[in-house]
Amino acid sequence: MGLLHKLVALTLAAGALAQSSLRIQVAKSTTHAIPSTLYGWMWEDINHSGEGGLYAELLQNRAFQTVTPHTPQALNAWSAYRGATLDVTNNIAGVSTALPNSLQAKVPAGSNGQIGFDNSGYWGIKIQSGWKYTGSFYARSDSYTGSVTVALVSSSGTTYATTTLSGVTNSWKKFTFNFTPSQSAPDVKNVFRVTVDGASASGKSVYFGMFSLFPPTFKGRQNGMRVDLGEALAATKPRVWRFPGGNNLEGQTVAKRWKWNETIGPLENRPGRPGDWGYANTNGLGLMEYLNWAEDIGAEPILGIWAGYALGGETVPESQLQPYLQEAINEIQFITGDANTNQWAKLRAQYGRTAPYKLKYIEIGNEDFASAASGSYAQYRWRVFVNGLKAAFPNSGFQYIATTYPSTTLSPAYTHIDVHAYNVPKWFIDHALEYDKYPRNGVQVFVGEYAVTSTNPSCIYGTPACGRLEYPTLQGAVAEAAYMTGLERNSDVVFASTCEIIV
Repeated sequence: MGLLHKLVALTLAAGALAQSSLRIQVAKSTTHAIPSTLYGWMWEDINHSGEGGLYAELLQNRAFQTVTPHTPQALNAWSAYRGATLDVTNNIAGVSTALPNSLQAKVPAGSNGQIGFDNSGYWGIKIQSGWKYTGSFYARSDSYTGSVTVALVSSSGTTYATTTLSGVTNSWKKFTFNFTPSQSAPDVKNVFRVTVDGASASGKSVYFGMFSLFPPTFKGRQNGMRVDLGEALAATKPRVWRFPGGNNLEGQTVAKRWKWNETIGPLENRPGRPGDWGYANTNGLGLMEYLNWAEDIGAEPILGIWAGYALGGETVPESQLQPYLQEAINEIQFITGDANTNQWAKLRAQYGRTAPYKLKYIEIGNEDFASAASGSYAQYRWRVFVNGLKAAFPNSGFQYIATTYPSTTLSPAYTHIDVHAYNVPKWFIDHALEYDKYPRNGVQVFVGEYAVTSTNPSCIYGTPACGRLEYPTLQGAVAEAAYMTGLERNSDVVFASTCEIIV
């Protein structure tokens, strides 16, 4: 087509558009209120989102949890300073029964000056002038009775804060301290250093356990969250907070599941566990920390209950499920019970919270649509947990969320269902109308996880080599936003939606 013909065609097309009109009529009778719970965050400790992330603890491998003593791996994040010999050992009684391992620091004979060890933190330690750092550790020695010095030190040897504590004895003693640097370090290539007097400790061993070092925390919570991440997440105004997982609820085996009662109370009573994403969980981020966090950001908690299935395929038979149901009952009593009458609520009060926490939504299991889990879930696990919880809390108003496919028949029938969606951008765009024709039969949908994870529909959970995304993309964000318009438009059915916020 020549240039003249193109200009004529464009002119005719423009004229046709100018003469056309579009009229949109909105039917007011089909509107509905958008629930306050529609948007929020899903949480589990993945990719160090908790340990080394939102959780403000600065020291990595602080209590030598889930490690094998007398191995180099047990010393992860720890290194000797000026010739000390380090070994993680369980040859002596630990700080507590929950923490059997301790760090043995041997001082070579003939030593002098300060000698000890460093902790490198999680990819370094931020040193900020004016911040009050609060820390603690346990120490003991059968032969050394001198002092212990702790400090924040840069890679170039500059000491930004330090204090010395005395009173080491032959039994475990907890030392607490705080210090405030007068200047900031230019980068995070800094360590937490612990030393003893080399001359006094020459040829001797000093044992250490359960270290901790915190900067200021979000809303000043003890054992709380980082200020910067806390403020950033709170600014998104999430209205629901699903925790503690996710896969990280289930454990690779039944024994390694997330056990709520091992995540409460003093840190030295929390044994930790192998996380489900490749690193240990200290359980410093525990049940009460999660509930406090939900309150602090104005979000309603959605509590995941372990329901008899582990990721490795281990399933609790129906005849053996009762103790795990009771574990869930105890957890809910701890959260919502009257501290004057309930033993678990009294324990909550003992740990600093007299008033019950708010709780309405309880999710039974996680992703029980998976083939290895779906059979037992439909056959008995859902029934045992829902009927048992309803019997234990008859007038609670709790809403129980199922985690299987919506098409699965459950008895009793579910009223709330958790749906997960991971796919390519096109899938989310194509499914923006998914809930327009969803049955309005009283069932409420919780879109508990959704994200664009790949550019290849055959490699949704694979590797970057086959299309799996390592980082979010603009295309993915737009596709997810298109999908979210469908959630909001159909929020008479979709009462909540969450995605993993720190991954």
